[in-house]
Amino acid sequence: LTDVYSSSPALGRYFRSAQVVNFSNESSTVFYQLEFSVPPSTEGFMENTMNSDFVKNVLRQNIYDED
Repeated sequence: LTDVYSSSPALGRYFRSAQVVNFSNESSTVFYQLEFSVPPSTEGFMENTMNSDFVKNVLRQNIYDED
């Protein structure tokens, strides 16, 4: 995840770290905490660029590009 987000043209300059918060062998589920450093209040930044769907789509696009 660190490589994905740090090299992202859209999010790379804001990305700081990724940590595993919880891991379950039973369900093969991993919960991550992503840390970003965002600029001071910029209109629309949190609603658009840091939108959870946008952040997930950066990872999803990386997975598709690997195939």
